Amino acid sequence: MAEDNINNQAEDLSEILLIRRAKLDRLRRDGRDPFMVTRFERSAYAGDIKNNFEAMENKSVTAAGRIMSKRDMGKAFFCDLMDPTGRIQLYVRVDDLGPEEFEEFKKYDIGDIIGVSGFVFKTRKGEISVHCREIRLLSKSLRPLPEKFHGLKDNETRYRRRYLDLLVNPEVRRAFEIRTGIIKTVRSVLDGCGYLEVETPVLNTISGGANARPFITHHNALNIDLYMRIATELHLKRLVVGGMERVYEIGRLFRNEGMDTKHNPEFTTVEFYEAYADMEVMMERTERIITEAAERCVGALKISYQGAEIDLTPPFRRLTMAEAVRLHTGVDFHSFSGDEEARAAARSLGLEVKAGETWGELLYRCFDERVEDKLIQPTFLTMYPVEVSPLAKRSPSDPRLTERFELFICGREMANAFSELNDPIDQKERFLRQAALRAAGDEEAGMMDEDYICALEYGLPPTGGCGIGIDRLAMLLTDSPSIRDVILFPTMKPEAD
Repeated sequence: MAEDNINNQAEDLSEILLIRRAKLDRLRRDGRDPFMVTRFERSAYAGDIKNNFEAMENKSVTAAGRIMSKRDMGKAFFCDLMDPTGRIQLYVRVDDLGPEEFEEFKKYDIGDIIGVSGFVFKTRKGEISVHCREIRLLSKSLRPLPEKFHGLKDNETRYRRRYLDLLVNPEVRRAFEIRTGIIKTVRSVLDGCGYLEVETPVLNTISGGANARPFITHHNALNIDLYMRIATELHLKRLVVGGMERVYEIGRLFRNEGMDTKHNPEFTTVEFYEAYADMEVMMERTERIITEAAERCVGALKISYQGAEIDLTPPFRRLTMAEAVRLHTGVDFHSFSGDEEARAAARSLGLEVKAGETWGELLYRCFDERVEDKLIQPTFLTMYPVEVSPLAKRSPSDPRLTERFELFICGREMANAFSELNDPIDQKERFLRQAALRAAGDEEAGMMDEDYICALEYGLPPTGGCGIGIDRLAMLLTDSPSIRDVILFPTMKPEAD
């Protein structure tokens, strides 16, 4: 039965496509080809007309947009015109257009794009409308829009055909307006703090700046493999070495990893670096970006995300990783004298311990597997083990740890920052350890970057650096359950033939 319905729908669609194509053929024969129109100037948008009705009443306007509905009243039509600011009702009469043009208008389909001229008025029912004097077909829609009442609900179709999603689900546009507002806020805050926006390479001969599996491509002219960047960090810190003391980049990163509600193979971050600053300064910058984005984009610091009430009022809570593990599991890693006690504690929490795992590696795993998802309110988690922080400066008080933080909200990492490691000798040793892990089969481990070591040997001043995930922040401020809801064209598996 279901197969019959699908076949019937396909047959109905094929018939509609044939009918609309025939309409286009007739328009072309009559010298009315809508695809030959190159320009239409409008004087007002739907939102302008509605928001300024008193000033615009009885004034002439030109508007343009897509027909979203038509209601036949015999010698008149009411229809809804949609543009980027919303919808406006059109009133179309045979007496105004003339019999020939009115008959032409009657053949227009829902989805067609038109330009209209007329005057603003209000109907007897109080609906602000445009009384049309002239109508021109600007583009012909050869496919029907999704059915009016059921709309476009299937997520796979929504993501794959975002253009339809935006047309029939107006709330979707709002999510992407908020996303754009977030990026504007990032620029406003960092520009105001004296940062310079820069661009660094997307294609690199070395994959570095994070632990992640890269995408690999090939450059034919040079006959070498290149890696799409997994982070912008190492190039940005080279610029700090070169005297550009405050720099940032907003851009796409690419990681050849799994896909789920929090991960897409390409995603957007902002990374910013500041000379003579440390982890504490990065916390202040991060707090300011997030709170100003919330106030600017949604008008509040207390928001709801997937049923949880989140308070973004600064200052955010601060916990060390060891404190968080102790708070949520009762295990105090600072009480252990060596790796073996840490292994025993990890086993007591139900973790499968690997041979040779260290105190630092197990502290991180206990947090990652038993604590991270419990950090619902904004929390700066600090003092990460050196084993999982190859680019962060060691803590002067405990060399097993680094001056690194991640910001967690709703159990998700939102930002990653540290006091940057500027000791070239220590950095090379950590790169060598990453290279050994990679040689042993860890495809996410970093590579040796000799040129970066060379840059550090010229001298990197004390520097603070931070990366914030734009997509995850957009998810938070739009109450979106999936990263695909805030990426206009998320990565999708090709449709089956």
